[in-house]
Formats: sequence, C-alpha cells, structure tokens
Amino acid sequence: MKWSDLPGRHSLFWKLACLLVAFCLLMIWLSWSWGRYMEERNQFLSDDARGTLTRYAAEAERAWHQGQRSGVDAWLQGMRQREKGWVGVIGGDLQSLSTQPLTDKDIERLTFLRGLDWPIHKKNLPWLRVPFPGDPHAGNLVIELPQRFMPGRYQVFWRVITNGVIPGLFTLLLCVGLYRLLVVPLNSLREQANAWRADQLNVRLSRHTTNRSDELGELGRAFDHMAERLQSTVALQQQLLRDLSHELRTPLSRLRVASESEPGVAQLRERISREVDGMQRLVEDTLQLAWLDTERSRLPDEAIQIQALWDMLTENACYETAWPARQLHCAVDSTCWVRGHLNTLAQALENILRNAIRHSPSDGVITLGAQRDGDFWLVWLEDQGGGVAEADLERIFSPFIRLDGSRPGDGGFGLGLSIAKNAVQRQGGTLWAENAGAGLRLNMRLVADIGAAAEDVIASKLAPTVELRRPHIV
Repeated sequence: MKWSDLPGRHSLFWKLACLLVAFCLLMIWLSWSWGRYMEERNQFLSDDARGTLTRYAAEAERAWHQGQRSGVDAWLQGMRQREKGWVGVIGGDLQSLSTQPLTDKDIERLTFLRGLDWPIHKKNLPWLRVPFPGDPHAGNLVIELPQRFMPGRYQVFWRVITNGVIPGLFTLLLCVGLYRLLVVPLNSLREQANAWRADQLNVRLSRHTTNRSDELGELGRAFDHMAERLQSTVALQQQLLRDLSHELRTPLSRLRVASESEPGVAQLRERISREVDGMQRLVEDTLQLAWLDTERSRLPDEAIQIQALWDMLTENACYETAWPARQLHCAVDSTCWVRGHLNTLAQALENILRNAIRHSPSDGVITLGAQRDGDFWLVWLEDQGGGVAEADLERIFSPFIRLDGSRPGDGGFGLGLSIAKNAVQRQGGTLWAENAGAGLRLNMRLVADIGAAAEDVIASKLAPTVELRRPHIV
C-alpha cells in the first residue's frame, strides 16, 4: 500500500481511528491500574482491622510488663472471650510468654506467620504476627485472623464494577461519540431526503453538517447542491410552462379572431401558416432551453475555428435578413481555434448574431472580435443598437425577456440569449453582456485549442492557398 493511497488528513477514517485508539488505551489503563488497585484492596487488611490488631498487641505488651507470664495468662483468658480463634504471645526466640507451652502443631504454624502488611489469600484463616508497639524485640502477638477481618468480602461486587459496569460506561461513551460522529449527520441527510419526498425542495442541511471537512461534510454539501439544483430546475420548468402558456395565448387569440372574421381562404391560410410557424418556433426554443438547462452530460468537443464558423453563419444571416455582408465585419484571424461542440457553439453564436441584427439600425455594423487570454479565447460580438440599461444586462439572459416591448413572435420570443448562455456554459465557457461604444457587446470566454492553432499556423506558412473547411452544422 502506497502512502498516497492513505485517506486525507481531514478524512473520517482518522477521526474513527483516533476515537477507537483512545478507547482501547483507556480500557487498557483501566484494566491495569484500577483493576490492580481493587485487587490490592481485596488482598490486604483494612485500616480498621490493623488498628484493632495493633491495639491487641499493645494490650498484650502492657500485660507482659505488668504481670509477666501471669499477666499474659490473664489477658489471654479475656481474649478467648472476645475472639474465637487461636491467640498467643511469644518472645523474640519464638517461645511462649505465658505459662501455657506451645504444642508442636503451634510451633509448626509459627513458621508461616504473616505480617500486617502482607497480602491475605482467601484459602484459610492465616496466623498473623503483630510486634509489640513499644518494644518490637520484647515480644509479639500471634493471632489467628478473625473471620470478620478477612479482606475480599466485596470482591465479587468490585469485580462486577471493575470488569462490567465501568467498561460498559466507557463503551456507552464510545457509542455516543460514534453516534454524534456518524448517525447525527446521517439523520440530517435522511430528514432532507424525506423533505424532498414531500416536495419541500427549499430544506437545507445545518451548517454544522456542511462545514465538516470529512466525507460526511462533502456528502452534505453535495446534498445541498443537489437540492439547489433540483429547486432551480423545478422552478425553471414551472416558469417555462407559465411563460409558454402565456406566449401561446396571443397566436391562439389571433387564430380565433381570424377564424371568426370570415376572411378569404388565402388570407386565412396565410395567417394560419404564420401563426403555426411562430408557435412551432416557440415550442422548439422552449424545449431546447429546458434541455440545455437540465442536461448535464459532457458534450463531445472538437477543434473549431471561429473565423470559418463566422463565415458560414453570416452567409446564412445575410440570406435570411437581407443584410449586406459588408456590415458584418470579422476582426478574428485564422489562429483563433477553440474547443467545443460544433453544433451547440454554432447555435449560440447564431442566436447572438440574430439578436444583434434585430436590434441594430439598418445601416449599422456588427463586429466580431477575439483576444487570447491564457488558455482561453475572449470572443465578443458588438452591435450598434444603442445598448441596454445597466440594470438589464443580466435580465436579457432570462427566458421570455423582451426589453424593446415587441409583441411575441414579432421580434423573437426572448429565448435566443437564454439558449446561447446555456449552450456556452455547457462547453465550459461563460457569456456576459456589457455596453460598449454605440451598442451592446456580448462576450464569450471559450477554451482555447492550442494544438489546432499551431497546426493552422504551420499550414498557413506551407500552403497559404489552401482554404479551410467550413464546419457543417446540423
């Protein structure tokens, strides 16, 4: 596995890894430290037991100093009434300090005496040696540990706490961390998906989810982007349907008037043909705009020479509008090659040209220019139609917008520039408008084709008489 194959530093993988490593280390520390502490607490005498046994030793020492063997005998007599186990007082030479001698069995047990600080195992009741507090070398109290002093009475309870309850609580904390890390943002995504199912496309995720830098944050931002895209698409479709129904009322009304006025057959046929052609163009342009706005698959691109494309478009425009070719000026040389989809780019440029011709005076001049801008070509079309108000430079790209107040169908339906902008954007370019000189300038920023431009320069040097093939537009 290569280092480059590892997730990024903001990946959810590292958050989960840190959380699980911290949990494992915490459990190891708990098992080692707390478990060891509780084991020690369950193997050693309590402070109360030590205090009681030390007090017994002090009493035995006092009895020895006061009455020697007879004093020890009297004290042992009283101890047998207080403690049921074996109790004795011995000297430093392991000999009894009372008048009662030690038996062989007692002497054998004296070899396995334990101190107060020794661990106590729960096999049987041990014998403890407690030195005299005043003079440890003078004598020792030997006692069979009373049952009530045996440690480990709550051993099962503390084992349950140590090995069950506390790990369970830490595991619960781990689950809470995983829940906040994974389930909470997933619940937000689920709620947004349910809102979409209920046609609530304006619902957005919380900033806490979208501001995350891991994969769930990327997923949340993708969900929000998808919601915005769905909302804008639905709004556009609804707006197109409303505008289309509104635009169709006018030709339908004219057809109704024509049918009720009983004109001649030739006039009625001519009127029907004109209105049907207008409605057909309207429906086709509307459907094309809707397709361009909803279709997101990448278009196949190729090298396109702007000069050759312009020559073909102006030839068609001159034929359809009767504009003289000298008024359609091209200031773009043969080195201007761009990458794009030929038919889509040709349609965009044709719509821009038709809009310029429609709004320019009959003696006006329309100019196509271009300038290299790094990896892009800035291509512009400038007319002499007087321009538009600054506030309307963005509105002219909205569907069914006609700033000149023309009737539907007479000067177009206000869809040409909308189609052009969507077509340019689908090819990775941008289209915007600005007032320049005596008219409006529409700017297109298109991806440059470096290889085709270099080949064109070489071809022009080697064979300057060869004519470039014009693109064929379907």
